[in-house]
Amino acid sequence: MTNMIERLPGWTPLPDLFSWVEGFTGLPGLHAVPGLHGIRIEESLTEGTYVLRAELPGVDPDKDVEISVTDGVLTLRAERAEEAGSRHHTEFRYGTFARSVRLPAGARGDDATAAYKDGVLTITVPVPDTKTGTRTIHVRHG
Repeated sequence: MTNMIERLPGWTPLPDLFSWVEGFTGLPGLHAVPGLHGIRIEESLTEGTYVLRAELPGVDPDKDVEISVTDGVLTLRAERAEEAGSRHHTEFRYGTFARSVRLPAGARGDDATAAYKDGVLTITVPVPDTKTGTRTIHVRHG
């Protein structure tokens, strides 16, 4: 006999994990801060450049986005206000969005640039190549 749960269309034994994970701020010990939402990001490090891409649809980058670098940590904050009008249903997030990421060692946060296109904010930070080779130290003896 087939288990009744297996026959229910669209049912999954896992909860809506994405919504649950969005409740985390990325800081240890802080969960589901009311009114604060996470920002989905992509990171890459190639050819001496760190690139962070963040999904921020529906924001005005000139008015609603703040980017800062402090002690090697890049912090991105954005705000999206809810539009007036009644809705039957919405899954959009409104309010304050924030995300902090540690930059790679040697990243030059002061030289970071940002661009916004099609709802995606791209932050580019130069990371000079550092020589990490092995050096042999000769031991002198008496």
